[in-house]
Formats: sequence, structure tokens, C-alpha cells
Amino acid sequence: MGVLSEHVIGKCLTYEPVVEVYKDTETERIETHRRPIGVVACITPWNFPVFCSVQKWAPALLLGNTVVVKPSPRTPLSMLAIAEIIKDVFPPGVFNVVTGEDTKDGFSLSKFLTAHPAVRKVSFTGSIGTGKAIYGSVASDMKRVTLECGGNDPAIVRADADIATAAKGIFGSAMANTGQLCCAAKRVFVHESIMEQFTEEFTKQAATTKFDDGFADGVTHGPIQNKMQFDRVSELVEDAKANGANILTGGAATEGKPGYFYPPTVITGVKEGVRIVDEEQFGPVIPIMSYSTEEEALERANNCMFGLGASVWGTDAAAANAMAAQVQAGTVWVNQHSDITGAPFGGMKWSGIGRELGRSDWSSFTELQTCRFVK
Repeated sequence: MGVLSEHVIGKCLTYEPVVEVYKDTETERIETHRRPIGVVACITPWNFPVFCSVQKWAPALLLGNTVVVKPSPRTPLSMLAIAEIIKDVFPPGVFNVVTGEDTKDGFSLSKFLTAHPAVRKVSFTGSIGTGKAIYGSVASDMKRVTLECGGNDPAIVRADADIATAAKGIFGSAMANTGQLCCAAKRVFVHESIMEQFTEEFTKQAATTKFDDGFADGVTHGPIQNKMQFDRVSELVEDAKANGANILTGGAATEGKPGYFYPPTVITGVKEGVRIVDEEQFGPVIPIMSYSTEEEALERANNCMFGLGASVWGTDAAAANAMAAQVQAGTVWVNQHSDITGAPFGGMKWSGIGRELGRSDWSSFTELQTCRFVK
């Protein structure tokens, strides 16, 4: 960690603060200044290793901070490749990448960074469990923190929804990146009047996908990224089976094929209290459940500690918009799910603290200072 100690501690890039004037009279002027925080530790996940890192260190640097980027030990090479490309763009110590995993003697690089006194802000994307640990670690010296943690996104399909459009859109979100997307659709609530038609249309979508080696022709989806996640997905499906689930497609790992391939799996016959509904699967598995009233759908969608994303689907725009406004999630889409909005992104409840992307980068990577000047 010599680079961190020698070059980064207490330093920021030269930066002209953003100024907003609140009062300007003959005797005084009151302004707010956005100033760099200092050293920002960017701790990123394995599922989108490039995007989830760039969205942190790029605005942090632009706003005058220095950064230490720590990629997941499962996907370090992409970040190291970026570092190799841009290593000569910045002075020494401004843009740093450190890699590694926990050692047998108990050393954790993430814990080291979050506890280091030189680090003044931690930006994390990953699991809720790790997010909670980081939140506890930064409390001792009041580091600034942004946590973008897991989700268990509900998709609510209203009775007036266009069934084909909703089925295609929700399936596409649920299976994006083989389900390894924090804001993918992970629970589907369908009005009972269209449950049968929707489920039939939804399962047809599986026939349009091909889960295989990404270098093979016609492949649309790849494998699960690692054995830990593969085992978790398999475990959740087996638990659903044990609780009486109906497996409409998939339901077991692809036999005779090396690698962590798991086919698109659509499940019915489950409800709250079954792990596939209550927990984040982070894989190509999706439960579909029916509801009777809007009040029931909203209560079930909101009755959890997750709150990252959600969607409402319907042709009555006013009714769908009104329903969407009642969902407890950081981002709510109407007739879309997981599409990039360009607006601030983050979670409610256990799904995170703070926002990044969009105009929120000003507040995410700067401190606000109020200045009262005299004339």
C-alpha cells in the first residue's frame, strides 16, 4: 500500500468549486461551494465490472477527488486493463487500482480501505451483507458513503396491460446478464384475470433465448459467473420445488455441459415465505404470482426490506403512473424495467444509501460548504 500512503493521503486534484449564490446585497454575499471530498475508495462488484467502476471513479475524478479502485477479486482483469490504458493520464497517486481477495490470516483489502484514515468517501456496489459491514466500518470516523446494494425488484402487471409487451419486457429484464443484474425484475405480480394468458406468453419467451458459450452462434445469454452464485441459484430452485412450486421452464442445471450454465427458469405456485420470493436470486430464475386488487399488489411488493427498482405495466397511463408512485423503490419504471434512465440511481431501505449517476454526482462526490462573505 505504499502508493496509497505516499501519494494519495490528504490530496485532491486542483478543482474550481461549483458556486451557487443564495444572497447578494450591498453588505454581504452568501454562497455555497461544492468542494472535493478527498480520497474516494471505489469498491465494485463482479457482475458489471467496467460500468460499475467507471460510474464511480470518473465523476469522482472530474469533481476533483483522487481515487482508489478496488474491483471484485472475481473480475480484476478488466479494471487492470483500464488502469494500464490511462495510467499516464494522471499524476502519480491520483488514479489507483488495487486488487486482491481476503487472505487466510484474516486480512481484507476492502476492510483496510474502508478503515484507512486517508479515505474520506467510500462508494460501494454489491451485496447487502457487505454494504452493512462497510456502513459499520466507516461510522468510526464519519466517512461519507454511498451504498448501492441488492434488490428484489417487483414487476406489477395490471389487468389492462398489453400482455405480449409486458411478458417480453419483464422476461428481458429478468434474464438480462443471465439474471445477474441488481435491478432486474425478480418477482412478478400479475392480476388474476390475465394470469393464465400472461404466464403462457411469458414462458414462450424462454424459447427465444439460447444460454451457451458466448462465442457460439445464436447465443443470447451466457453462464452464471461463479460457482458460489451457481450453487445459490440451484439451492433456491430446489427449495421452491420442496415448497410445491410449479416449474414451467428450466428448473435444473444443463446436464453434461461444463461450466455454470443454468437455463431460464419460470416458477409459479409459490408465494411469500418461500425463499425464491423473499430473497434475491441474482440468476435466471423468476417467480410469477397472481393478485386480486391494486392494494394487495402494492402491499406485497412493498412488504420487504428491499427497495432498489420496480415496475408497473398497463395501458391506462394515468392509473399505472399513480400505482408506480406508491412503490417503495429507488427507481420505478412504467412499461419498462431496468432500462437506464440517465437520472440518479440508488436504493431505498436495505437496498442502499445515497445516489450516483445523473446530477446526483455533485452531491455524491463533493462536500457542500456555505460561505458568508462581507463587502
